[in-house]
Amino acid sequence: MVNKGRGRFINRPTKTGGKKYDKFFIYVPTEVARDSAFPLGEGEEVEIKIDEKNERILVESS
Repeated sequence: MVNKGRGRFINRPTKTGGKKYDKFFIYVPTEVARDSAFPLGEGEEVEIKIDEKNERILVESS
């Protein structure tokens, strides 16, 4: 069981209709995402919340 790992916050700028847009991703390590306890499925929509008090983000199933 792997319930912890190191990921990355990545920006992959893209061009659409001649304009450049930022596209941000959070990389989840494979061993964490494939763990049977991981609560999300591939392609599942999520809700992202900013917890300013504790300086963290929360990612939840929507």
